[in-house]
Amino acid sequence: MMTAFWGIITLGILIFVHELGHFAVAKWSGVKVLRFSLGFGPRLLSWKKGETEYLVCLLPFGGYVQMHGERKNNPDEAPVSSDDDRAFTNKGVFTRMAIVAAGPLTNLLLPFLILPVAYLVGIHTPAYQIATPQVGHVATQSPADDSGFREGDLLASIEGRRVATWEEANSVFAMAAKEEVSVTVSRQGQNQDLQLAKVAGESYDLRSVGIFPEQAAVLGEVFEGDPARVAGLREGDRIVAINGTPINSWYDVGTVINAAGGAEVTVEVQRAEERLRFTMLPEQSSQGRFLIGISPLQETYLKHFPPLEAVKAGAQKTVELMRLTGDFLRQLVAGNISTDNIGGPVMIVQTAGAAAETGIAATLLFLAFLSIQLGFLNLLPVPVLDGGHLVFFLIELIFGRPLPQAAQETALKFGLLLLLLLMGLALFNDFSRFFS
Repeated sequence: MMTAFWGIITLGILIFVHELGHFAVAKWSGVKVLRFSLGFGPRLLSWKKGETEYLVCLLPFGGYVQMHGERKNNPDEAPVSSDDDRAFTNKGVFTRMAIVAAGPLTNLLLPFLILPVAYLVGIHTPAYQIATPQVGHVATQSPADDSGFREGDLLASIEGRRVATWEEANSVFAMAAKEEVSVTVSRQGQNQDLQLAKVAGESYDLRSVGIFPEQAAVLGEVFEGDPARVAGLREGDRIVAINGTPINSWYDVGTVINAAGGAEVTVEVQRAEERLRFTMLPEQSSQGRFLIGISPLQETYLKHFPPLEAVKAGAQKTVELMRLTGDFLRQLVAGNISTDNIGGPVMIVQTAGAAAETGIAATLLFLAFLSIQLGFLNLLPVPVLDGGHLVFFLIELIFGRPLPQAAQETALKFGLLLLLLLMGLALFNDFSRFFS
């Protein structure tokens, strides 16, 4: 019940912010706003202030701002005269574009305001960030592997600047304005200078080039219904051997399981004072890897940021989330990402509820991420969405007259059909995940 409550609250905030953008710019432009609605369907609450009626409706998956003269031949309104300067249709094309664009742009601006608050409150940060930067794993055939990095190397300096923690190492590496970065490592008491190539298009942290911190083989999560859970493994177990092969770190786990080629594996764990053995049959993923359904324990600490650092960190995180969302949409359109990754209101409600249980910082981070997605989605050039209306106005700007009404109505019907199909796919994915 609480999960659904927080999910609806999250959606309500995002819809309110979006519609408030349209509403505010319309008011500033002198357009008469007839109705401001959160939700669709039967009204739960309604009141009128000035010339605008405000509504809260039953279905919380959307909202709208109804403006005077927004549609020609609207049966709910008297005909709009050409000299009515408060009608939406009589405003200049740039004004109409500003009103329509204000909704998604407000969604894109919201994270710049709320993420600094999350960083002020405190962000749960991986504990390894404040640990000594000793390499726990080098990914095979990665730039780091090609450059000669080895497990156990201690990162001493990057581009001549000494680093004492993983956080410092990642920061210096990211800021290095070079395609190939000089790194000095301490290996068995001897310093060695190595050249490490950055990977174009990737986030510039050390993981992106194949360098990972030490990670103990302690289970943080054992997924319900997967082989490990069925066999009896539990959160907090430390894996010490698989098929008799000693396990020294988390990175050994996948290697040994995959080496078995899908055959049954025996996992030996330390649980408190006991040594226990469990036998299970791994399942093969769509990528061809063999998995038993476990993830490592991620130790974290709560990091508070001073006000100026919080603003800077919030802005950087917002830009990062925008880039990730843009990349996802491009890959989805190009067919490089499965449509199974598309989620709908059920997934939003579940994730929002989980974030709310974690704390205010996680809730604000999820709210920011979702707000960016909503902003990008509404800017897509699909009729019915704000981006589609912007395309109509752009055509009017180029040719000096609006697209014929019949053409607009046909495009809107096509856009509505496309949006319904997308919503159907999202709901199908949601319920498939829920029931699986």
